[in-house]
Amino acid sequence: MASLNVGNLGEYLREQRRNAQLSLRQLAEAAGVSNPYLSQIERGLRKPSADILQQLAKALRISAETLYVQAGILDEKDRDELETPAVILADPSINERQKQVLLQIYESFRKENAAEAAETTAAAGDAAGGEGVQDNDVDVTDTGEASGADGGPGSGATPPSH
Repeated sequence: MASLNVGNLGEYLREQRRNAQLSLRQLAEAAGVSNPYLSQIERGLRKPSADILQQLAKALRISAETLYVQAGILDEKDRDELETPAVILADPSINERQKQVLLQIYESFRKENAAEAAETTAAAGDAAGGEGVQDNDVDVTDTGEASGADGGPGSGATPPSH
């Protein structure tokens, strides 16, 4: 867990409050905190708890996870992992089956990107060693295109002739 970066959090909160066209007093009241306490948070003198950050986020109508990232409580990567599925699940305009399908697709993309990142890291390691980097890159790409989801065999699309 990262350490609290209260100065940046205070600046960020002040900016969000001004964007919402709220006075310090109005935000303090809406969030259920005292005016002096909110002022101290904005000036970087206090470290608010996750509960207080959640109350402030609700009053500002922004994501609590965004404030957690600003406060250093949550890493950006962790926020993305939590926020996207939560938004999908909370969407009232799609049904439960659609939500589950979207979550499966989202997770498959994340896994695919993680695998590609690992392959890129391995290719960079090969490049440092010197030999066969171009051939490895071509093989990885050819393998990825043959998955069936993007026009390769099994996708129903006609592959281009060579």
